Amino acid sequence: MPSPTTVELLWGTQQRPKRGPKPALTLAGIVAEAIALADAEGLANLSMQRLAERLGFTKMSLYRYVPGKEQLTALMFDAAVGAPSKTVAPAGESAEPWRESLRHWATTLFERYCAHPWSLELAVGIRPMGPNEMGWLEVALAALEGTGLTGPERLDTVVLLNGHIRSLAQQARGVTGGQLAEQVAQQFGEMMAAAGDSYPAVRAAFAEEAAAAPGSAPLADDAGDALHFGISRILDGLAALIAERAG
Repeated sequence: MPSPTTVELLWGTQQRPKRGPKPALTLAGIVAEAIALADAEGLANLSMQRLAERLGFTKMSLYRYVPGKEQLTALMFDAAVGAPSKTVAPAGESAEPWRESLRHWATTLFERYCAHPWSLELAVGIRPMGPNEMGWLEVALAALEGTGLTGPERLDTVVLLNGHIRSLAQQARGVTGGQLAEQVAQQFGEMMAAAGDSYPAVRAAFAEEAAAAPGSAPLADDAGDALHFGISRILDGLAALIAERAG
């Protein structure tokens, strides 16, 4: 029997033997252990050999379930983003229910990326999409139905929002919000002390933020502020376009 393709594994369409002994491993169990390994040590340290050792099997035994690392990482990414989270504004309570739905979509997906930082390395390029990732796309596009935006415009909206949240998740990779704030504040403090007079606009912006939050380190909430600020500006632009079409 030929090895299953990435698409067949993602969508569960590969042919499976109907008879024989019960498998000692499961594909879901292999993927879960691979995710645990990547969470702990990063994607660079993931190999079929190391994964087999963690599972207590030989590397060759894993190939019965997944042909190689390319297929494994595709399965890992789809499992990491998980099933889409959907929220819909109650009827009559919002003039722009699509806005609430897309904000929830973006912030929840951002949290999924941050929970598995290695997933950012896999969310690029032309590649097969699994059912979970396709579900996220479906939810976002469905939220924009009835807005007057064309199909390509709705797809571009998803690209804009996803690019924004992935960019911020990449910046915060490997550190918590508090650690990020502390590190950025320390670095910029040293730079401004050394050459702040040469960059008055930068110095003024950081001073203003520090003054706005007395007693806290500069950029203490930068990740959260940048996240929601960017989402709001993207949604504001959509609202203007939707209003223009309606007019």
